[in-house]
Amino acid sequence: MTKKKRSPILDAVHETAQDLHAAGLLDETTMREFDAQCLPPVPDYSAEDIRKIRERNRVSQSVFAAYLNVGKTTISQWEQGQKHPRGTSLKLLSLIDRKGLGAVA
Repeated sequence: MTKKKRSPILDAVHETAQDLHAAGLLDETTMREFDAQCLPPVPDYSAEDIRKIRERNRVSQSVFAAYLNVGKTTISQWEQGQKHPRGTSLKLLSLIDRKGLGAVA
């Protein structure tokens, strides 16, 4: 799994924005925009990483596919390295990796 590093500058700006918001100097809308810019990067999962996530959650490829709203064939191809998840699927994998299947149930 390749993790992208967060920018220390962006972290500092976000922390400052949180302090300004707490002091009442930054409105809710602007704070939400800062939060959106500072979301953690989504890791790029290898075929082995995806298999480990599924096995750690003790589900079959079919059940895992249902949680991710993709076909069983897609899960199989990801785990064999024939295809790679993108977009929403990658974000859901990240969420399941961090919080388990209950987070998307």
